[in-house]
Amino acid sequence: MRAPAYPATSASAAHDTQRTTATDTGTPALRIWLWCVAALVLAMVTVGGATRLTGSGLSITEWKPILGAIPPLSAADWQEAFDKYRQIAQYKLVNKGMSFDAFKVIYWWEWGHRQLGRFIGLAYGLPFFVFLARGRVPAHIKPKLWVLLALGGLQGFMGWYMVQSGLTDRTDVSQYRLAMHLTLAAIIFAGLVHVALDLAPKRGARLRSLSARTVSVSGWLVALVLAQIFLGALVAGLKAGLAHNTWPLMDGRLIPTGLFAQSPWWTNLFENTLTVQFDHRLLAYGLTGLALWHGLIAVRAADDEVVRTSGLMIALTILAQVALGIWTLLAHVPLGLALAHQALAFILLGLTVWHRHAMVRG
Repeated sequence: MRAPAYPATSASAAHDTQRTTATDTGTPALRIWLWCVAALVLAMVTVGGATRLTGSGLSITEWKPILGAIPPLSAADWQEAFDKYRQIAQYKLVNKGMSFDAFKVIYWWEWGHRQLGRFIGLAYGLPFFVFLARGRVPAHIKPKLWVLLALGGLQGFMGWYMVQSGLTDRTDVSQYRLAMHLTLAAIIFAGLVHVALDLAPKRGARLRSLSARTVSVSGWLVALVLAQIFLGALVAGLKAGLAHNTWPLMDGRLIPTGLFAQSPWWTNLFENTLTVQFDHRLLAYGLTGLALWHGLIAVRAADDEVVRTSGLMIALTILAQVALGIWTLLAHVPLGLALAHQALAFILLGLTVWHRHAMVRG
């Protein structure tokens, strides 16, 4: 069944004209700004992954949103920071006897991660208020930009909420809080890409050749990539990638035993390393199949070049992501491969948002 094409009414045409006129003066600058912030978020995710994989995330035991931007400046300041780290379980149970120089290495990783977060806040907030003051933000975009600003503030708090979970009896952060932190970053990234695309001139593409079901699948791809990022964060939080390092079998079986060994059953979905990794694999298979099927339809049936191109790029990227994920698993999660796998997940998310936007807006 083909999606019907409806001619634009005079009212909608007038609205489009008014909308275009309102954005003529400020749209290019706004788009460049949003794409730059999206690139910074992608960099932040990569740095955050490195911070986690190097075991650096708990090296700074306090949250000082403003004064925390100043690193230790004297030997006494460094000693105080090290003494505070030596009070937590990670040092006592994992890093006991760590040298002062080794502590500085993990401290700088975490400090750089937090500093980049502060920079992103400024890179988003300051231009946003300047654009607002100059009247260069279209009315239909303002609510979305305010929501992104609020989500950015929430993300800063969520980062500390995550770190706080590892400062008591744990030697690492809660996988629940890590998953929330990374997924929120993904939502912010997707939002930035979506709004930047919203500000682009409307192409006037005619998408009559695509069925309503095909268009709806493009939305499911966005949702499923977000779900896969959430599951990937659980895998990272539980260090599940360091176990069951075979493929396609797990413990010599397609469906391993012990998937629901814990009680109550639902905790296996979030706390059982075997189940969490199995779910991550399973969703990867399903998502890959759906993306390839949808990409084939988009390439063959769409009468719009952007829809065809984005559909093909999604298919190729997800194949690369699956191959990279398998390589990372078999190699026991080396730093470089793990960071590339995480970054490519966000690139794939951006592609699905672009594809969905091209289908819906034209």
